[in-house]
Amino acid sequence: MSAIIKAEHLSFAYPGDGDTPAVPVLHDVSFEIEEGSFVAVLGHNGCGKSTLAKLLCMILEPDEGILYINGKDMTSEDITDEDIYDARRRVGMVFQNPDNQLVATIVEEDVAFGCENLGIPSEKIRKRVDEALDTVGMRKYARHATHRLSGGQKQRIAIAGVLAMRRKCIIFDESTAMLDPGGRKEVMDTICRLNREEGITVIHITHYMNEATLADRVIVMNDGRIIMDGTPGQVFSCADKLWEAGLDVPQTTELLWRMKEAGYNVRLDIFDPEECASEIAKAIAEKR
Repeated sequence: MSAIIKAEHLSFAYPGDGDTPAVPVLHDVSFEIEEGSFVAVLGHNGCGKSTLAKLLCMILEPDEGILYINGKDMTSEDITDEDIYDARRRVGMVFQNPDNQLVATIVEEDVAFGCENLGIPSEKIRKRVDEALDTVGMRKYARHATHRLSGGQKQRIAIAGVLAMRRKCIIFDESTAMLDPGGRKEVMDTICRLNREEGITVIHITHYMNEATLADRVIVMNDGRIIMDGTPGQVFSCADKLWEAGLDVPQTTELLWRMKEAGYNVRLDIFDPEECASEIAKAIAEKR
């Protein structure tokens, strides 16, 4: 599988203003995102996660390093406006607050908005809007007013708008942070379905450890650097390192970690509560 995004030694600082010095945010960040993968990015507030997302969407430009989108160097002096336009058609973003991303008063008009800006013919837009709403399970709300939707429904409409533009990679920048548990589940079910069934590359920036366990891979950031990168099992098995970085771990992981510290022979890469209970019961039985 090829890399849809590749970052080599990216660094970025927000410029100062007058006597205020520049604020370094990212330091020598390198990684690859394989096409069709589901990657979760974790880190405490201010660690550089959202800044990295803006670099990958080319909202910001890195101060140093090279960023490849679909194999093309987007930091090259030879890059053209058409190259940038093509890259932005491949990578889209869904933000934390859906109200900041909805622009129309009617659902189907909002989903169509991005396509209209791309100059796509009306008959194609109609088909894309219907397909996108079907994908996120919101077709029956096509003529509803956007302000009457729940938080989870609004976020699914924001996702549909990105889908209608046929993005190959979607970055979710803490897109579940402002939702209640029901809304978070709606959005996470949609994200998982897009990745597993539609083959869309997902980069999910989140504070919720249980959401990260759904990914194929977890990248952990701290103070503008990548400190861990691996499968959920590999990353969450190093609970002490995550705690050092000011992060939590899934509840099942913490429980199993405490059991292991107490001398029980348990695996640490278990996230399902029932599987966790079975592992604990087995470990207790072995120690008797």
